[in-house]
Amino acid sequence: MENLQTIKQRFGIIGNDMNLNRAIEKAIRVAPTDISVLVTGESGVGKEYIPKIIHQLSHRKHAKYIAVNCGAIPEGTIDSELFGHEKGSFTGATQARNGYFEVADGGTIFLDEVGELPLTTQVRLLRVLENGEFIKVGSSKVLKTNVRIVAATNLNMMEAIHKNKFREDLFYRLSTVDINLPPLRKRKDDIHLLFRKFASDFAQKYNMPTIRLEDEALSTLINHPWKGNVRQLRNITEQISVIEKNRSISIDTLKHYLPDHISNFPALIDNQSKSSDFANEREILYKVLFDMRNDITDLKKLTLELMQSGAATTNKEEDTQRLIQKIYGNENEDNLVEIIPPKKSDAYQEEPTNYNDKYEDAETVEETLSLQEKEYEMIKKALDRNLNKRKFAAKELGISERTLYRKIKQYDL
Repeated sequence: MENLQTIKQRFGIIGNDMNLNRAIEKAIRVAPTDISVLVTGESGVGKEYIPKIIHQLSHRKHAKYIAVNCGAIPEGTIDSELFGHEKGSFTGATQARNGYFEVADGGTIFLDEVGELPLTTQVRLLRVLENGEFIKVGSSKVLKTNVRIVAATNLNMMEAIHKNKFREDLFYRLSTVDINLPPLRKRKDDIHLLFRKFASDFAQKYNMPTIRLEDEALSTLINHPWKGNVRQLRNITEQISVIEKNRSISIDTLKHYLPDHISNFPALIDNQSKSSDFANEREILYKVLFDMRNDITDLKKLTLELMQSGAATTNKEEDTQRLIQKIYGNENEDNLVEIIPPKKSDAYQEEPTNYNDKYEDAETVEETLSLQEKEYEMIKKALDRNLNKRKFAAKELGISERTLYRKIKQYDL
């Protein structure tokens, strides 16, 4: 079995951090077996190296090695990609296709971003892990495969399980051995080594002198949080190597390439911010309810005033129209809700004028004519009195001629 240092040189892994060494050692030890492995760690820490080490040190090294980015495949096609499909199984399936599990039979499949798998696909994957069986999309034939599965994720799997986004039984099947890679900010002694390695590689690639850091710049580089981890360090080193003419990098120059980690990464919303937003929404809701209560109170007062004033007429249509105009005003008449005229049946009759004569000891019931019916009758009577002249009818009703025309068309008068 190859030792740790040999494996690092073979796969181009830079660093002497204790946790990094521990992760590589676990990969070396588990490689000769067929145990499923779950690699965890933040994005950009280099999780893709672990499955390569496992495959190359296993008895499957001469068979296929397939890396699948589960987060990059659309949900509607991922089952077809992984397990294959039969001809005509869905629109566009003009011919049968073998999936990755069939192609990689005898080899290793690396499922990157496995936490992004849909729940239906997770069920299929669980069956493969349990007995090596799978079914193509659109088929009923059970197929067998012999693959080693190594998965990786940057998600908090316990949280995903708690939110019902990942199956707990699948998690425990995948994580028979869990290998965690530390973030770059916890490998401070490795940061300068990685920078020098990347600077040397890019100098050779672009045929230019190698850049080097001044002391203050080196201190800043080491203490940077590196949210993007090794990938971010590599990208920044390449930018500086290509753009800067001066090969000695000062702290001022370096700061131009170190993004503000607060503004360049998604902001985390703390509980205080959530509470503040909720309080603001609650205040707005209280204000709306308070305004509605005031409007209802004003409407009650206005209705009582009209009922008690001597100006009330015996004509209920005119009283209703006066109430509407006083509430909304003539200038807002076009904003009133349009009303659909009621359909009158042959059995329709006016309410009796004297309720006590017909129903003794019964509670007095208000006239059941709706506002729609009243408006319909008022417009019809106004048109009859003014010989269908809309200008005079509108003046009598206290509305614009344009509104009257719309009402006539609406009620088919």
